[in-house]
Amino acid sequence: MRPYARPLARLIEELERMPGIGPKSAQRLAYYLIEAPSEDVMSLTDAILRAKQDLKWCQTCFNLAEADDCPVCADPARDRATICVVAEPRDLIAMENTGEYRGVYHVLGGVISPLDDIGPDELHIKELFQRVQNGDVHEVILATNPVVEGDATALYLAKLLKPLGPKVTRIALGLPVGGDLDYADQVTIARALAGRTEM
Repeated sequence: MRPYARPLARLIEELERMPGIGPKSAQRLAYYLIEAPSEDVMSLTDAILRAKQDLKWCQTCFNLAEADDCPVCADPARDRATICVVAEPRDLIAMENTGEYRGVYHVLGGVISPLDDIGPDELHIKELFQRVQNGDVHEVILATNPVVEGDATALYLAKLLKPLGPKVTRIALGLPVGGDLDYADQVTIARALAGRTEM
């Protein structure tokens, strides 16, 4: 039994339900919130409620948005002939943070995972095919994570997209900047070798 007052115990339990928050982190966050000024707690509460109420899915790419289109889809300067396919909105943000990509996106809403009962029908795959068929798309970049489910999803999409005509590519995988070969695993080294580019 934890020696917490019931309201504090409930707060800790609710915080523990969040991804990446273990018991110690939940406890630290709970004590921080209890000791924070009421205005700060109310501001956080308001931000959470507003995000929950005001955000919706972009009607084009399924990124999070305030309006029908997300900021990327609404930007007329983006290259609509290139679509980068990602699993989740946070992956889109990671790609945007590079400052290198100027195309548009398509967010699947997850990856194919039979163990979790997630098949192609549970993802935004049909909408991706409609975009490719209806638009002037020259390249589809598959940017799912290099895990079994991400690789399986990328292979599934590539098999179905190639007959539609666009060039289908996969992001290169390999050694991180500053990484040492002797610390890298064999799969990472093999992928770095396979994804090499001409200099």
